[in-house]
Amino acid sequence: MIQAEFFGGKPPKGFKVSGHSGTAPAGEDIVCAAVTSAVRLTETLINDTLQVGAEVTVDPSTATITLRLPDQAPKCAGKALLALQRYLKELSLECPDGIGVAVRK
Repeated sequence: MIQAEFFGGKPPKGFKVSGHSGTAPAGEDIVCAAVTSAVRLTETLINDTLQVGAEVTVDPSTATITLRLPDQAPKCAGKALLALQRYLKELSLECPDGIGVAVRK
């Protein structure tokens, strides 16, 4: 199961997404593809388009990506994370065995 955790309040200041959904074989898993695409788009928006300079770490061995906004990030960066959070929550309702979403302060 994919685990997505958002932290830092509302809007979030960061997220950690890890794991595989296990809903289909590798390369055929549309849940993993949906999550990967959404996470990549969000990171690209924040760092490449808005040039926020969020800290990003990736661990391929655990299929984990973590993104943390800097303290002085613009509000729109937090809203981008909030949009990702809402999207992944909706996806978790459609596929509760494939993805879980948690929010912590």
